[in-house]
Amino acid sequence: MFSFFKFISYTPLVAFCDVVEEWQFGFQDPATPMAQGMISFHHYLMFILIIIGVCVFYVLYRAMELFDISANPKPQKFTHSATLEIIWTIIPAVILLVIAAPSFSLLYSLDETIDPDVTLKIIGHQWYWSYEYSDPIVSEDGSEEYHEGINFDSYMVEEADLMVGQLRLLEVDNRVALPVNRHIRLLVTSADVLHS
Repeated sequence: MFSFFKFISYTPLVAFCDVVEEWQFGFQDPATPMAQGMISFHHYLMFILIIIGVCVFYVLYRAMELFDISANPKPQKFTHSATLEIIWTIIPAVILLVIAAPSFSLLYSLDETIDPDVTLKIIGHQWYWSYEYSDPIVSEDGSEEYHEGINFDSYMVEEADLMVGQLRLLEVDNRVALPVNRHIRLLVTSADVLHS
């Protein structure tokens, strides 16, 4: 039988900030202000894209309705309209400016460099991840602990080997340990295939 106290004693240092919920639609809760900015920009951009999509489909519908052969049996012969060309040049330019302003501010805030306390190099392989610590870890009293050459691989725990309370496809045999309330740089790359 599952005991809550056994689960607590098993995971005293594990922090599940936000795991995926069943039938979740949307992003997981952000853990940093930068992630919150990206999610807010996504919602802002989707609002603009929905408005553009509705307008484009409305214009297409009106074009099919107005230029149908039954509604307009004899087509008019004109080649261009200067007013229309000015409008469909200015409106997209304004829309691009409305999108570019928050995009650039978010991009520059993401590029802001803070001297990290720890750098973790992450290499994605086809069926596992490799981790490598490359910076000293500074403790609360200011002393540095050098961890040169700490490399390890991390494989997912198979579904048959999961213990009660562990999460499928999220449990690994070697977990990454990182200090809290510190600036951490993650260098993520792939050795063989593309990883999201």
